[in-house]
Amino acid sequence: MKKILIFIVIFFSSISNINADDIKRIVVGNKNAKITIIAFESLTCSHCANFHKDVYPELKKEYLDTGLAKIEFRHFPLDIAAFNASKVSQCKNDGDSKILNILYAKQQKWIKGNSVEEANKNLQKFLTNEGIDVDFETCINNKEIEDFVLNDRIDGVKNFKVNATPTIIINNEKFEKSLNYKNLKKALEKLI
Repeated sequence: MKKILIFIVIFFSSISNINADDIKRIVVGNKNAKITIIAFESLTCSHCANFHKDVYPELKKEYLDTGLAKIEFRHFPLDIAAFNASKVSQCKNDGDSKILNILYAKQQKWIKGNSVEEANKNLQKFLTNEGIDVDFETCINNKEIEDFVLNDRIDGVKNFKVNATPTIIINNEKFEKSLNYKNLKKALEKLI
């Protein structure tokens, strides 16, 4: 009986743990595209939400869905609520941007709270209401996911001098113009 109990504990521990190898980068578009766009974002940033609402749909339609470009979403959390939301978006992620899109589209519904506990409770409730099935506590307490998110932020500062969100990098060059679709399209057209 003792051996069975040990096996069950080990088995369920291995299921709930997420290894660094299981963490997938959130990428949309042709993985082998000539143009790589990197978007450093914070999930509580209203400008990032506006990017997803006003710029991303056209970008996706004209460049990502056609195979001309790919976009990699990188984490640059500006506060603890964004940090925890980033961890959730990476938890059991298959590389799809569905959770990011939902978090940005309905940002005002979950970013409320006067404390970390309250913000976490609102985020957890929001995810449940949206039908997103994640083990919230496992996600926000997983060391590998935490390191993955923090390493995105470190990489952004170190390699691209990111100091605000959203920051767009196109083929390893920082996009310095005002972030709207017209300016982004001009920059992308030069690379095709």
